[in-house]
Amino acid sequence: QVQLVESGGGLVQPGASLKLSCAASGFGFASKAMAWHRQAPGKEREWVAGINNGGSITTYADSVKGRFTISRDNAKNTLYLDMNNLDPNDTAVYFCSTGYYTGPFEYWGQGTQVTVSS
Repeated sequence: QVQLVESGGGLVQPGASLKLSCAASGFGFASKAMAWHRQAPGKEREWVAGINNGGSITTYADSVKGRFTISRDNAKNTLYLDMNNLDPNDTAVYFCSTGYYTGPFEYWGQGTQVTVSS
């Protein structure tokens, strides 16, 4: 059974940092590109970052470039998203998925809430 379980979300102040994790099981994690997405209240889901299966190639949405870093540990079957200098506009539910940039995004996690507020 495929599972993607996000964790690490929370309520932080503007300028703070958070590190999200996505624990994968039930499929060959090391063979799959992975991605992070987010969905803010009242908005469509937005792709945030992607990483290839080996972790050597990453790409980012312009809105997070220079502030967020996607990474993975294939030995631990875990995907990460380091988020720095958070802004209230980063408030959203963050999801991990298989897939890289254009998709297909076959498997999805349930999401973790990130709220940036003073």
